[in-house]
This record gives sequence, structure tokens and C-alpha cells, in this order.
Amino acid sequence: MSAVDEPLPPAPTPGPSVASERLHIPWRARLAISLLCGVGLAWILWDGGLPIYPPDGAFDRLRPWTVVAYVASLAAVHWFRAARWRHLLRPLGQLSLREVVAVAWVGFGAILLSPLRSGEVVRPYLITRRSSVRMWEATGTVGAERVIDGLALSAILFIALRRVTPLDPLPDHIGDLEVPVAAVPGAAMSVLFLFCSAFVAMAVFFFARDFARRVTQKVFGLVSAPLGERVADIVDRVAQGIGFLPSPRHLVPFLLETAAYWSINAAGVWLLAWGSGLSGITLAEACVTMGCLGIGILVPSGPGYFGAFQLATYMALAMFFPEDVLKGPGAAFVFVLYVSQVGFHLVALGLGLRLLRRAPETWPKAEALG
Repeated sequence: MSAVDEPLPPAPTPGPSVASERLHIPWRARLAISLLCGVGLAWILWDGGLPIYPPDGAFDRLRPWTVVAYVASLAAVHWFRAARWRHLLRPLGQLSLREVVAVAWVGFGAILLSPLRSGEVVRPYLITRRSSVRMWEATGTVGAERVIDGLALSAILFIALRRVTPLDPLPDHIGDLEVPVAAVPGAAMSVLFLFCSAFVAMAVFFFARDFARRVTQKVFGLVSAPLGERVADIVDRVAQGIGFLPSPRHLVPFLLETAAYWSINAAGVWLLAWGSGLSGITLAEACVTMGCLGIGILVPSGPGYFGAFQLATYMALAMFFPEDVLKGPGAAFVFVLYVSQVGFHLVALGLGLRLLRRAPETWPKAEALG
């Protein structure tokens, strides 16, 4: 954490800093709510007979080499997830690849540890302190990245659900929890519609910026004219952060690296599931598991996505495996998957903080990377 103590250059634009604005947010309340969510979800798992720590014998079929291979795949996943951000930032200012990756890794760790995903603000804030990119424009790139990721993940889940053969009939419970597994396909459709709508809205905000500004002014102006003007200014600046949309030079490489990110992620989940003893799992079933997990951790949960992570993964596995497998090799898979991901995020967080301490002049500029 020593990188936080390093003096940073001032933000390139005037106005109140994000840090000062966040002083007004009751972080203790966010932390309390987050901890309550985590404890509540953990209690639901325990009450429903779904083990957080696998029972005796659950690791009997575990192939240790697949855990090593999965952790190695996380290195590639984490690299692509971080480095692809440079394509969205290039229209906004000069940055080095080192800065983009380091800031992203610190931001991912902050999201993991912060209550109610409040760490989302860390990436835009840090990048504005180390480049000429402004805060709201950086926020626009992060928001666009989230929308595209959500659209990609929900599309993968939608397609995978049509290529799998689930249990018939689908169970109306998971362990002792009366949670109908049949609700998963309907939830997948809803999430796909949500992210499609978000993508359309993002495009409207960029390509019809004047229209979006007028609508924002009118809506928020009903409360206060100065408020409407301020929010409209923010919307306009956030829209500038989506400047990569009409540019194939920036959008195509971002989409290719996003495809690599999700493909390696899916392959890693499949390998770890197989290596944990779920020998009959297919790649499509692993994609369903990855999709349910990605959507499940969007809901409020404890720090480290604790509770939501396990419940979402168990719900996906319950579509394909009977209860005895779910509580045996399935529990081993859920445990190793969670520990590997959290552990790797923490390692990357430490490495990102270390990288931010080094002189940026020793790294090539993003524009020179092709």
C-alpha cells in the first residue's frame, strides 16, 4: 500500500477532487451494508446445506495441476482485462501501457475489497492523477467497458444455454434452498435485454449528444435549473469518454482483446471444473457457469463478493449435476475457484501498486504499441 503515499501530480483540470466529493458519502454505512449482505448470503448458504468449505472427501478427485494451470490462465485474463482499456483511453490523452495496466490492477483490487463495488471510482481517479485524461471522460470509458462486458457475457450465457442439456426436470431447489433453477434462463434473457438497452443508450449519448444534453437538462431542471445544467455538463463530458465508438482503430482491438479475455476465462473455468472432479462438464456448461457467476456478483454482497460468488456458482452447477455431486466435487470447484480468483486479484493489486512507484518514462507510450 506504500504507493498510496507517493506524491502524485495534480489533476489536470480544475474543480473539486473526487476524494473531496467522496468525503460526503457515508462509507461506514456502505461498509455496514456490505458486511450485512455478506453475512446474510453466507447464512443462506449454510442454512441451505451448501458448503462454503468443502466437506471431507470433496477434494479426492482434484487434479492439482489443473489448479496451477487455472492460476496461469488468470494471469492472461488479468492482462487482457487491464491492457485493453488503453484502446478506450487513447482518444483522450497520452498514457503508457504500464500506467494503464497498473491502474487497472489497483482498480480491480479496490472493487474486490470495497463495499458495494464502491471501488469502481478508483480507476478513473488514479488515471486522471497520472495523465492528461479528465475524470468524467475516464468514467465514461469505464462505464462503456462495463456495458460492453455485460453485453458480451450475457450473450455468451444466452448462446451457451441453448447448447447445453440440463437436468430434466430442472430442480426446484438448490440444496435445501427453495430456489428454482428453472429461473436461470429467464434471468439470462432479462440481463441480455438490460445490457442491450444500456448499449443503445450509450450510443445515443454519444451520437446524439445534443439531444441527450437537452433531455438531461429538462429532467433534472424540474428539480433545479443549476442542477440540470451541472448534470448535463457531466453527461456531456462522460459522452466524450465514449469517443472510441466510431473509430475502428480503437474499437476493433478493444473487442478482439475482450474476446480473448472472455475466451481464456471460459476455458480456465472449464479446465478447473473438470480438474475438480466434475468430469462430465462441457465447455458450454462452463460458459453458463461463468455467465451466472459474472451476473451474480453484480448484486450487493460482502467484500470479495463473498456469498454472492458461491451462491451464483452453485445455482449454475445445479442445472447440470445432482445434489450429491454438487456438495462433493462441486463444492471443491466452487472453493478453489473463489480462492484462486480472490488470491490473484490481491497479488495483482500489490503488483499494480509497485508498478505505480516506478518512473513512467521507462515505459513506451500506448500510441507506440500499435
